[in-house]
Amino acid sequence: MSFVLDQVRHIDGQLDRLHWAKQSSTTSSPELSSTSEETSTGDDSVESTIDSDRLADLQAAIKLVSTASSRDAPLSSKLILSALHVAYKTDPTSGTNDRDQIQTSSTAEQDLQWLLVSKAAAQAYGLIINVLLEQTLPLGRDIWYWDEVLGSSFRLGLYSVQTAPQRFWRLSKSVYFDARSRFDQNRTIQDVDEQHVTSYSQSWSKFYGLVKDSIRERSLANMQSKVTAPLMLYRSEVRSKQQRLKKLREMSACGLGVLVDEGMNLDVDEVGISRAKGNKNEWKTVVLKSVSLMENVLCHLTVLDLGIHEFEDTVFMRVEEDAELTHANTVDADSSQRLAAMVNRLQLILQTHLPNHESSSKQLVKKYGRPTRLVRYWMPATALLLSSTTLLRVLVNRKAQILTWVQDLGATVMDFWYNWVMEPVQRVVGTIRHDKDSEISIMSKESLEGDRASLERMVVDFARDNTSTDEVELANIRAKVREGDLTPVLRAYEKDLRRPFIGTIRGELIRALLIQVQKTKVDVEVAVGGIDALLKSQELVFGFVGLTPGVLVCIGLFRWLGGVFGGQKGKEEQKTLGGMVRLLRNIDRILSASTHSNNGVLSYKDHGMLLCEVHVLRQSARRIMPDQIYTEFLEEINDLVDLRIGVERQIRVVDRIRWAYSAWMR
Repeated sequence: MSFVLDQVRHIDGQLDRLHWAKQSSTTSSPELSSTSEETSTGDDSVESTIDSDRLADLQAAIKLVSTASSRDAPLSSKLILSALHVAYKTDPTSGTNDRDQIQTSSTAEQDLQWLLVSKAAAQAYGLIINVLLEQTLPLGRDIWYWDEVLGSSFRLGLYSVQTAPQRFWRLSKSVYFDARSRFDQNRTIQDVDEQHVTSYSQSWSKFYGLVKDSIRERSLANMQSKVTAPLMLYRSEVRSKQQRLKKLREMSACGLGVLVDEGMNLDVDEVGISRAKGNKNEWKTVVLKSVSLMENVLCHLTVLDLGIHEFEDTVFMRVEEDAELTHANTVDADSSQRLAAMVNRLQLILQTHLPNHESSSKQLVKKYGRPTRLVRYWMPATALLLSSTTLLRVLVNRKAQILTWVQDLGATVMDFWYNWVMEPVQRVVGTIRHDKDSEISIMSKESLEGDRASLERMVVDFARDNTSTDEVELANIRAKVREGDLTPVLRAYEKDLRRPFIGTIRGELIRALLIQVQKTKVDVEVAVGGIDALLKSQELVFGFVGLTPGVLVCIGLFRWLGGVFGGQKGKEEQKTLGGMVRLLRNIDRILSASTHSNNGVLSYKDHGMLLCEVHVLRQSARRIMPDQIYTEFLEEINDLVDLRIGVERQIRVVDRIRWAYSAWMR
């Protein structure tokens, strides 16, 4: 919701309070409102003059133009005009309308008519402000575009090439019409003086000569500027367009400031009593004067030859000299002339002035704004069109290869998905569920047990063959072998080393060596078993490590596809925070460089520019701030656009917004 709806709802509430206050003072029913049913007061003479159907139509129209029925945007011109049509409905059978019968209508009907027309004026007021906002905000992008063109010789040269067809067309038309006018003049002179008829070929050759003369004259006139400064002409053209756009933006901002500051200022308190001294119906004059102000602003807003001060003086002078407004002030406030004048003006504004203003604004933006997409991209479009046959020929000739590439690409994607994403996921799930097929192992458990039992048997047999031992000693040796102690074998080995030849002949030395080889094998298997246990303890970690590459590739691919097919939404959200900082910077510059009056109040133009920036800032904050924070932020915004506090306090409000809401502006 923008400040336009806030403004319209504030005016709508003031009108409702005024109507309630008047009804409370003239009837005994405090519950009477503009949208409730009319109740009888017991007076038969008054009740006989009230048309219940007419009052019901007025109440329905009032409900239509109330702010409760327009939550997101002001009402359209069509709906407002339909409500105004209900205010004075034509009677086709009698040939008269309600304007002729207003003197015989009841007081309740007159009050509802005033309420309906005033609410329609408030909706038209909001509609016009919204139109001015929508027309003013995009002008900044066009001005920035011309800044980029002026800041680079390459862009300026590109602009000259982009607009070359337009200039050629204008030159051709100028040459044609110039030669045509000269040819017509020469033919008229010959017909008067010589009285002879020339042939078709002679006429065409003469016309062709005039065309060449016209081209030669223009070429000689532009030769010096093209030789000395080939880009100066285009730079001057771009700068002129930029200045006109800046003037249009300033005029629109000035009109916006005039309407917001001076329009629909009813000055009503909370109980519905006007603070204006004098006539209690002064608010009706305020509404009529606001309607005249809207009309004059729309009529003079696109006249760029006027200066800002001239525009303000012209608008206020026309409002003060308004004939209908002056005539309405000379009659009673409840007379039909004032109400009829306001209805006519509103209909004229909505049917004529507002569409004419929108049309003229679009024409100015089209004339001075950045070129259209057709102008900017006609070169690549032409190149693509000319090379389309070659591209089609390449595609047809390489159809088989392209199909093969597509199939290989699809197969690669599927293999990657199953081998690097699905299988690692299945292994991780199996590890979590202690699936035997997913266990990581270097050797089997039975291998170590068998080698260790073989070592025990070899040592025990060696001890039994070389020493006299009983079963107890053999059991003790067997236990020590499990712990890695081979003392009997090592002692025999040391003894045989003293006489290795005899030990070799007997075979005991070789037997001891083979037992030590078995012992080394068992030790290696024990070490490998430790490594195997370590791997099993970290099996889940290794599963996630194997899954990570596939997941990272998929995430990157999905994000890239989301950025390509998802539009600019993500980029816009990333730019919102930086955009709010720039908006605060623009607001600070407007307030610091403003030309305010002696009482420290902003001028109409600066206030309009401030409203445009605040409108964008408010919409940006709504997208990123929580509801509670946004409600507090609106309080700061309302203080910022309040002219009564002065420029100095407005600058302090900007500083408070900057540090209080810095967390949402980084």
